Amino acid sequence: MNEETHFSVLLSSTRRGARLARLIAVAQLCAWGVPSEETSDAALVVAELAANAATHGRVPGRNFRLELCLSGDCTLRVEVTDTRGDAHPPAEPPDPADDAESGRGLLLVAALASRWGVSPGPYPRKTVWAEVEIGSGKSSSDLTKDQARI
Repeated sequence: MNEETHFSVLLSSTRRGARLARLIAVAQLCAWGVPSEETSDAALVVAELAANAATHGRVPGRNFRLELCLSGDCTLRVEVTDTRGDAHPPAEPPDPADDAESGRGLLLVAALASRWGVSPGPYPRKTVWAEVEIGSGKSSSDLTKDQARI
């Protein structure tokens, strides 16, 4: 891959839209020639960011946008834009209680992505983004025991 490849789609801010984001991302990566065994980390990152957009960034009647950008050095930039610019995720995700049923999504993103952050968009939007190395040899199966506890 010598050039940058870009994909963008609007999806409904629902659980179904979040699930569809993950499926579309994997299909798009495969269409770009990424072997399916190298898409699992990207799929998890997309799933978590899309689920957050559908859960915390949801405004009735508004969609979220999924953007994928694969650069020549095999870095995938995942961007999820929603219309809740007033609701930013914490810069350092807190550790949830051991018995908590939610609150681990951004910890997974931080563990799997080489970097991630939030960019304010034109009002009322924000974009949560993450960069994942595709084919780097690092995978979710290489997480430390502490990271796997997430």
